[in-house]
Amino acid sequence: MADPNVLNPHPPEFDQFLYASVGEDRNGYVVTVLSTLARLGLDPWKEAADLVSLGRDGARARLGALLARFRDVPALASDHGRVARDLSQLLPEGRASGSLKRAASTVTGDRPGTSGAIWAVLAIIFLLFQMFMGGGSGSGE
Repeated sequence: MADPNVLNPHPPEFDQFLYASVGEDRNGYVVTVLSTLARLGLDPWKEAADLVSLGRDGARARLGALLARFRDVPALASDHGRVARDLSQLLPEGRASGSLKRAASTVTGDRPGTSGAIWAVLAIIFLLFQMFMGGGSGSGE
């Protein structure tokens, strides 16, 4: 049976956390956790999986350190600890949960062959395209 997450490989368990607001930037736009982590050069889904594996206290400490580095939201300079505490409550519970382990492994790339299969399909499509486009060139002689 086909994997239901093929079109959306990101685990939905992290959505509430990743799409939560960390505050407004200097232009008045709401900045999400996802955007914050991406702007810090981190993979948001991998970081969320790592935070869950740390437990609540560890996640709060790590998230606080990340938010302290983020300069695009001025209010975080003085309030990153409270924001980290509130956001850590949005992380899914339970390190041992099977669905969270599966979600974390999906994010960290533990699906062997997926990218190879995609490249193989693309190569076949390209070859078929070349055959159809080039097939008529020799018939006019």
